[in-house]
Amino acid sequence: MKPTLMVALAVALPVALPGLAAADVLTVEPVAEDVYALVGPLTQRDPVNLGNNATFGVVVTSEGVVLVDAGGSWLGAQMIDDVIDTITDQPVTYVIDTGGQDHRWIGNSYWQAQGATVIASQAAVEDQQARASMEMTMLSQLVGEGLKGTDPAFADVTFESDYTLDLGGITLQIMHRGQAHTPGDSFVWLKDRDVMFTGDIVFTDRMLGVLPDSNVKSWLGAFEAMAEFDPAQIVPGHGPVADLSKARAESYDYLLNLRTEIGALIDAGGDIMAAPTIDQSRWADLPQFDALAGRNAQATFEQMEWE
Repeated sequence: MKPTLMVALAVALPVALPGLAAADVLTVEPVAEDVYALVGPLTQRDPVNLGNNATFGVVVTSEGVVLVDAGGSWLGAQMIDDVIDTITDQPVTYVIDTGGQDHRWIGNSYWQAQGATVIASQAAVEDQQARASMEMTMLSQLVGEGLKGTDPAFADVTFESDYTLDLGGITLQIMHRGQAHTPGDSFVWLKDRDVMFTGDIVFTDRMLGVLPDSNVKSWLGAFEAMAEFDPAQIVPGHGPVADLSKARAESYDYLLNLRTEIGALIDAGGDIMAAPTIDQSRWADLPQFDALAGRNAQATFEQMEWE
């Protein structure tokens, strides 16, 4: 893998936002020929990252760029566009939303205004529509003035389970294999480069979050479906590029542990208040562990209680 390149962004904003004159937010990580990851911070959304606390994918072709995930706001999408301009002169012609979390899709309207076509699973669009108001309210609290200009917009092209995008001699296979972190999560297979973009099916170097809209059982199934392709490189939804072994250890094995430990707690007659006491110590060194481990356990208990 080539050395990581840190890009210092000077984002031109239509409003004066303190601290955003030069936002070092996205790290450009070369993955394979003409393939890049834009790795955002592992912290919460804030006025500096403009909702881009996630990892995004870039595939450069002779007929334009395919961007995997749209960004967390209009200005966040503009930030991504500025970074892409440091990689290539090609415009973004397609955007793939891999799920329903805000940074996967809230920036859609920016890209559509630039002439790009947005693709997402139908399940993702339904989830986005259901939670758009809630996500915008949350972003307004976390991003503040950085949310100006953002108007939720949805995919131009939808699919049920599989969609193939051919552009500039490169083929991307987009696959939805069930609810994971969100109901419409998809992964994107770039066979010619042996690269998989997983969206929030995989987190690396950061504790994943189990949401009310997540499903740990089918999340495991979605990971297994992705892993069948045995990719050499994985661009996760959060964190740096990794191999399949690291992705499995920090995402799949963690989810499996949740179900194993919570299952044992339920069998022993334990209740949801005891869920945070289950053993998750193997992942205690991951960023966000203290904030998320207990909540993940309780969310998993709620899912499993009536199985």
